[in-house]
Amino acid sequence: MTASSSSPENSKSSLSGLAPLEAVLFDVDGTLCDSDPLHHQAFSEILLEIGYNGGVPIDDEFFIKNIAGKHNDDIARAIFPDDFERGLKLTVEKEVVFRRLASEQLKPVEGLYKVKKWIEDRGLKRAAVTNAPRPNAELMISLLGLSDFFDVLILGDECDHAKPHPEPYLKALEVLKVSKDHTFIFEDSVSGIKAGVAAGMPVVGIATRNPAQLLMEAKPIFTIKDYADPKLWEALEELDKKGGNGATNEA
Repeated sequence: MTASSSSPENSKSSLSGLAPLEAVLFDVDGTLCDSDPLHHQAFSEILLEIGYNGGVPIDDEFFIKNIAGKHNDDIARAIFPDDFERGLKLTVEKEVVFRRLASEQLKPVEGLYKVKKWIEDRGLKRAAVTNAPRPNAELMISLLGLSDFFDVLILGDECDHAKPHPEPYLKALEVLKVSKDHTFIFEDSVSGIKAGVAAGMPVVGIATRNPAQLLMEAKPIFTIKDYADPKLWEALEELDKKGGNGATNEA
């Protein structure tokens, strides 16, 4: 099940309290692009090769519980709780497969370039904040044509703590020199939403693959199906009316 603009949580939510808006922060996997199926495929290929789970392919439930949105260290521990080093080696091999698949198949989340234009037109600052390894993150951002869009890329690998810890999002605020009171986040996973909420910012949950009801447990301000969801544009229009943003108010 995906998010709906008619859900009761959505009808009570607003971004207007952030006016004047200064910045928008994005996760990468599943948020900019629908990459979870590619991660799922890559893990399935690698795990089948080693006969994991008796040769039975991992299902969606296993993927969401143990892999989606998580840092590779945590994935390694979940897959091989008694052999962390083996799990870590497997995640490195998996990333090679993922990058091959991404180069062939990666697609943006519906409406991404519309929200990109909205942000650019208002002169807002922006950062990509991800648990993905740098080669993955840079490849996805490049394939999506967003290399010049983001002011900064913040990696969980390069922080003391990755998501769901708030540090990556707090670091983004620090680098961009913006306030958490005038910034919001787009995220698609429970781990990422928890990180943003813990950092003190409202998070818009995107139900690209993870069910909306699961995302709501992490307390996003509301959930959307994708960037074309009318609920998002109602909230952005309300934000514009309330005070625009902190960079340009000519429009």
